[in-house]
Amino acid sequence: MEKAFEINGLKMKFPDFNLGQIDLNLEKGTVLAYIGPNGSGKTTTMQCMVGLLKHDSGLIKIFGQENNPNKPDWKYNIGYVGDKHVFYERWSGKKNLEFVSQFCPDWDNSFLTDLANRFEIPLQKKANKLSTGNRVKLSLISALAHKPKLLILDEPTSGLDPLVRDEFLDVLFEAIENNGCAVFYSTHILSDISRIADELAFLNNGKIMLRTAKDDLTEKWRTISFKLNKNGVEFNEAVHTEKDGLNYKIISKNYETTLQQLHQLGAENINEVRMSVDEISVQILRNRKLAGE
Repeated sequence: MEKAFEINGLKMKFPDFNLGQIDLNLEKGTVLAYIGPNGSGKTTTMQCMVGLLKHDSGLIKIFGQENNPNKPDWKYNIGYVGDKHVFYERWSGKKNLEFVSQFCPDWDNSFLTDLANRFEIPLQKKANKLSTGNRVKLSLISALAHKPKLLILDEPTSGLDPLVRDEFLDVLFEAIENNGCAVFYSTHILSDISRIADELAFLNNGKIMLRTAKDDLTEKWRTISFKLNKNGVEFNEAVHTEKDGLNYKIISKNYETTLQQLHQLGAENINEVRMSVDEISVQILRNRKLAGE
């Protein structure tokens, strides 16, 4: 099956940071969340993909086409929202969108109008008069109006109020369902991840340390409490342990293995609780060595 994008051997060096080696790809119709602390390389990866930065080595393909700046046809399939929202500041939002539409053969003005109404953005205002939230909305409309087959979104809901964020996520669902759109999505709002992501890729210090299906995480991770009259035990698959007398509370990244050990140890009052994607992601980010195992 043709990939929405393929990244092979991507590397880029900075004076105080190295990105790579990055090897990553995405199936059509799939949402991949790109998760990592600030400065881990998420934005750099995306800017290399869309041609805003020239990488030192590696190959990037968009729907089978190399992202060659001299042959820009591959860009027609992409909708991109970066971490900065750049417009012609003295132009209205409407004029900015009209300018962008010249470079998008599949631009849909009817869809643009629908998005503007849903996001409640004043398109007649000059860009330099728009609030932070409305600048984000204008970027989102610019990225979505030509119904791209691949959306590359770098913190797209930052600065949006909860109602508009929900509306945007609804639009994303529609793009995926109606057009088979693939989404590569970087965010610090973990509740967004649990709602839309199919897969998660965790990035640390310029390298992908873990890629997994979202459902695999939620199936395996548990918070487990129990009573055990033993000391000095190391619990299989535990990433965090709390102890109060004979009472324990641990976080396990493979609850079945942990439960088997607890039964063998004679633990009592065992209780397990599922963890949300938000909670699991926080644990992985706090315990970065987990991803490298």
